[in-house]
Amino acid sequence: MSTAVPSNGLAAVEHIVVLMLENRSFDHMLGFLYADAGNVSPSGQPFEGLTGQESNPGDAGGAPVGVFRIAPDTASTYFMPGADPGEGYKATNSQLFGSTTAPSPPLATNQGFVGDFVYTLGWETKEKWSILPGTVAGDIMGMHTPQTLPVLSALARGFAVCDHWYGSVPTETLPNRAFMHAATSQGHMDDNTKSFTAPTIYAALSQHGVSWRVHGYDADPLTRMTFTDLVGAPDANFGRFADFQAAAAAGTLPAYTFLEPSWGSSGNSQHPNYDVALGEQMIHDVYYALRNGPAWNRTLLVITYDEHGGCYDHVPPPSGAVPPDAAAGEYGFDFTRFGPRVPTVLVSPLIPAGTVLRVPEGGMPFDHTSILRTVQQRWNVPALTARDAAAMDVGAVLSLASPRTDDPLAGVTVPVSQGSNPAAGKPSHLLEVYAELASRLPVPDAQGGTHHAMPALATEADCLRYIDERLAAWKAARTA
Repeated sequence: MSTAVPSNGLAAVEHIVVLMLENRSFDHMLGFLYADAGNVSPSGQPFEGLTGQESNPGDAGGAPVGVFRIAPDTASTYFMPGADPGEGYKATNSQLFGSTTAPSPPLATNQGFVGDFVYTLGWETKEKWSILPGTVAGDIMGMHTPQTLPVLSALARGFAVCDHWYGSVPTETLPNRAFMHAATSQGHMDDNTKSFTAPTIYAALSQHGVSWRVHGYDADPLTRMTFTDLVGAPDANFGRFADFQAAAAAGTLPAYTFLEPSWGSSGNSQHPNYDVALGEQMIHDVYYALRNGPAWNRTLLVITYDEHGGCYDHVPPPSGAVPPDAAAGEYGFDFTRFGPRVPTVLVSPLIPAGTVLRVPEGGMPFDHTSILRTVQQRWNVPALTARDAAAMDVGAVLSLASPRTDDPLAGVTVPVSQGSNPAAGKPSHLLEVYAELASRLPVPDAQGGTHHAMPALATEADCLRYIDERLAAWKAARTA
């Protein structure tokens, strides 16, 4: 068993739990968090939020489109921005620089969000993607408020918010999640690559005798299928959300827990344009599973998002990131730029209310590998790559000598959407990814071979059923 002597408040933590949701920027979810107090937290710390004066040029040189507050209690509230914005490397460049190619030096203005959404809405309309009726390009400037996101906002105010936390790479989901688990995407910069061979934090924890578990929501976790060193890991290291709740209640949580949302278009991942209110419910349920359990006083919960998903943010992402690998990646990207800001909230009774956590002046900005670094620092586990070796951990946020007993979510009502999900029932991108990975599993057929052709999967239910059946057959074959 590894022993560790953390240099800060991490010594008091025995359990780190991470919930990573999908595709929302910092401004879109938390930009107005402290607008009522002049962007200063109750503890007197400055907060890099919205003033309400931020804007982007309109379509085709039209009038500027200013940021606006998403109205509560409308049919569209929890489906904004109404369509899936562009989120890949070229789309992110377009949003940050106004061009699909980054300039040199890469000085971002963040003035291309409306223009890129114009382009995205155009091709999605032609391809008959699910778009909320009435959606226009200016909707990308709509921002949630504490009124529309009372759960996330209450936790951000009641514990700590990181207002300078960046995606690890300026692109879409799978490369950013690869950084979350392995501190590298192995040079990949889009979702065309669906699995990774890099060693993960989980293998490192096992090697040092540190317990861990990965939970899907209503299915086995996709994470297991995306890393070769997890596919063969013991089944006992994986579960569903109900298993996490049971472990939290029983006081049997491992040292490190990673939680996934449900990946379907009807699920709670908060991916645009799915129902954000369902994600609020999941955040609520994770928090209370931990708070009501016997290990609450010794637990740190990290709530974050894998990437900005094309949603507006006004802060240019910094350069100075440390490349995890020696070679340049796809599109010639050198991995020295971070992605746009994503919401990250730190929850523990050892955190003072109203905290805004930033790295010290001149320090390496927080990104997803800061979570890896925090885990490594706590349990004396070596870094996976140069990126997480250079990352800052979040231990400084745990500054209280004794746990708080108040509940910042007391009296908060979880919101419920008033509208209909335009994408409900259709296969989501990540469900399609999951189905493809499941199709590759070596399940013997009647002839003793393992060749398998994935069938056509037309609906969300088709994908879920196929994934469950394929995983069950694979597990049965492994134990036969």
